[in-house]
Amino acid sequence: MPGPLLETLFGSNLARRPVWLMRQAGRYLPEYRALRAEKGGFLDLVYDSEAAAEITLQPVRRFGFDGAILFSDILIVPHAMGQTLEFLVGEGPRLSPQLLDTALETLVAVPERLAIIYDTVARVRAALGPETTLLGFAGSPWTVATYMVAGEGSRDQHETRALAYRDPAAFQAIIDAISTVTVEYLCGQIAAGAEAVQLFDSWSGSLAPQEFERWVIAPTARIVAELAARHPGVPVIGFPKGAGEKLAAYARETGVGAVGVDETIDPLWAAKTLPDGLPVQGNLDPLLLLAGGDRLEERTRAVLDAFAGRPHVFNLGHGIGQFTPIDHVERLLAIVREWRPA
Repeated sequence: MPGPLLETLFGSNLARRPVWLMRQAGRYLPEYRALRAEKGGFLDLVYDSEAAAEITLQPVRRFGFDGAILFSDILIVPHAMGQTLEFLVGEGPRLSPQLLDTALETLVAVPERLAIIYDTVARVRAALGPETTLLGFAGSPWTVATYMVAGEGSRDQHETRALAYRDPAAFQAIIDAISTVTVEYLCGQIAAGAEAVQLFDSWSGSLAPQEFERWVIAPTARIVAELAARHPGVPVIGFPKGAGEKLAAYARETGVGAVGVDETIDPLWAAKTLPDGLPVQGNLDPLLLLAGGDRLEERTRAVLDAFAGRPHVFNLGHGIGQFTPIDHVERLLAIVREWRPA
């Protein structure tokens, strides 16, 4: 019998909404901070399967979430493709060499970096009860490519967008290579015990409509189709953050089994516009969870009410902030768990 999260992703419109939160395993939890102080830096934790499994389980133990999201990072794929990955204090991730001035073909793959993640998945699955769904994930090709090309994140992905316009064939080769590794990576997570997977496209909002079709929708559709062929019945949640009105085309054309909705989308619009019966996930503003107060309850109920007519996984519109108070999370969960459709 699937847990409520998996049942919802299969298309059931449950009265009690399943809930998990993006970045639920992380810095806002004192138990995470204690483990990180003991073990070392972020990447050290990701590549320590025992520690990564423990971090994945921490929020489930504390809050009883319906889903456990693998503790890892979207840049594990380029790291396995042969780029060097560092997380610099106060600056974020850095990849080298940048594909702006280095040929993709010169990278030497390090597939054992993926194998460590599969071990983490297997450890978590063995520790979870059947009621809790284990979610694997990867970055979508466009977002991963922005880091591989520029070597770091940016506000508008200027360098990557310019490369895609200037030399679309070369950029297509990068997207195709990422897509191939991502399929293998997600299949490996599924084989190790992941029951559903999410594709994070954190920078999809920077693209014009035609480029969105080519660099977001098309590679996502390829990944979804290949996963369906190799692991039929495993739901794929697509999360194109910042897609705006392009979310409707994404939902229709990619074949994803559920769509994540960020906090900038009106949930009433999404409920009306997205394909009938398609499960949705989201979309409370993480900053509202940080702020708390009466507005938190008001907006949480508004999101729940808006999606009452379709399968809905309650979540944030993006990742939980590191300074979010624990009692705000507890209050949010109480609201969600008490809510029932009118």
